[in-house]
Amino acid sequence: MTERIAVITCSISFAALALVGCKGVKEGAAGSETGRGGEAAIIAVDGSSTVFPIAEAVAEEFQKVEPARVTVGISGSGGGFKKFCRAETAISNASRPIKPSELELCKDKGVEFIELPLAYDGIAVVVNPKAGWVDHMTVAELKKLWAPEAQAKITHWNQVRTGWPDAEIHLFGPGVDSGTYDYFTQATVGQEHSSRGDFTSSEDDNVLVQGIATDPNGLGFFGLAYYTENKDKLKIVPIDDGNPDNGAGPIAPSLETVADGTYQPLSRPLFMYVNLAAASRPEVQKYVAFFLKKGPALVEEVGYIPLPARAYALVQQHFDKRVTGSVFGGSGAKVGVSVEDLLSKE
Repeated sequence: MTERIAVITCSISFAALALVGCKGVKEGAAGSETGRGGEAAIIAVDGSSTVFPIAEAVAEEFQKVEPARVTVGISGSGGGFKKFCRAETAISNASRPIKPSELELCKDKGVEFIELPLAYDGIAVVVNPKAGWVDHMTVAELKKLWAPEAQAKITHWNQVRTGWPDAEIHLFGPGVDSGTYDYFTQATVGQEHSSRGDFTSSEDDNVLVQGIATDPNGLGFFGLAYYTENKDKLKIVPIDDGNPDNGAGPIAPSLETVADGTYQPLSRPLFMYVNLAAASRPEVQKYVAFFLKKGPALVEEVGYIPLPARAYALVQQHFDKRVTGSVFGGSGAKVGVSVEDLLSKE
């Protein structure tokens, strides 16, 4: 598992902080190192690699106007929740709602949380630009390729569709701690966390980008922002879900098709979970408010889709009222959630 710290004032790990210390900070509860003698506090954030570009951009802008320091790790949605439910982080980013097992872990550890939707994303299915035969795929073909029973059996392009070349297909995807993996498997295979295992996986989406970009027979999936940043190295694959009510024929992910609900079933909301105890800290309150006010512009800047402006006002109210728990009932990945559904739950 790869973990990256985006913004930090010391070059040593959190574990080392407890042993050797770090100038101006000390280890605190609820995933924070609090300042001493007027020194800056640290807000510990971890979780989804999909949300990482947004969180990194917000953290950089936040630190220009506030003395607090924000660390952003990428352990994946699942890995982030493990840390969050042990109160090792103040905030956990996620590309899917919290799961029942994670809810139970938080309950066992006495961690209450506030669930805040941040943006929308489309999961991009991509191939190497040299794969000229791929002009689109259907959800049924994605299931045929990624289902558990495909392992060691569906290994060549022409086994996915007649007329495609008799060449090995090489698969790339997020690791099993990733919320993107959970959502993709739910949306395509029909069961969360269920897929073939013989693919190159990484919690760092940049590793997947490089793998597909250098392999003429590579195919994989990850958040739309990573395609947007690397569109000169990758080829997007439009997806046909077979439902004309969502838009006829194959549809590629974009700001427009995700926002209007026509890119289905691979569009989903993104979240930030805030530890309730940490929410009492002024710097965390300022960070959340900054995220919800400045975040929408940064969301679009890094390649994702902002919620409607009125939604962010409702999310801020949700935080201000300290509404705890998940509006999804701890169901984990949920396919086909629209902006309207999200607002009605809020």
